[in-house]
Amino acid sequence: MQTVNNEINPDITYQPASTGTISIFVTNLGKYNEGELIGEWLELPTTKEEFHACLTRIGIDGEYYEEFFLTDYESEITGLSNYINEYSNVNELNYLAEKLSCLSITEQAQYEAVLEMGEVNSLVDLINLTDSLDNYGYLDNVNTEYDLGYYWVEESGGYDLKSLGALANYIDYERFGHDVALNEGGVFTGNGYLYSQGESLSCHYDGTTPDEYCLL
Repeated sequence: MQTVNNEINPDITYQPASTGTISIFVTNLGKYNEGELIGEWLELPTTKEEFHACLTRIGIDGEYYEEFFLTDYESEITGLSNYINEYSNVNELNYLAEKLSCLSITEQAQYEAVLEMGEVNSLVDLINLTDSLDNYGYLDNVNTEYDLGYYWVEESGGYDLKSLGALANYIDYERFGHDVALNEGGVFTGNGYLYSQGESLSCHYDGTTPDEYCLL
């Protein structure tokens, strides 16, 4: 349960979920226990002032109603919402949303691919992953063993096909791609081919959210 001090405002407003990096539906726990769903969608990252204004609008006053929880959550990052629950730390969620907002489209696709691999277990891991993408080799639009073999033989520049002459016509791209993936321990995801290049997650974040991203 998460508790704040604030002032009651009876004018509760609702807004639809946005398509931001992370969106959470912040709910008044006391009202929920009384049979009322009083809450509001909030897009992250946000500021402490905006967050407390949201709490005021849903009736969190620090006296009669002190606690809130998250009854819904969405993200434009595929698979991310699986790591959020009703009592997730909102400071960490806000910091994560800020880190995700700085990723390029390609980096976002790579991030989703790592999530699909199942290499993270917590919000701390999710935050550290934003700084660990260089630890993974990533090839977008490479979705099969054939694609992988073709990439390394024809597109990577690592082989001189001219020196093979007519023998180049007999290369088994699928078999070669199978061996490459096996040797690298790589996997094919919905966003492309991914393999680890050593240490998986860097540990830049230790669970202490920088003050500028703290909402409570």
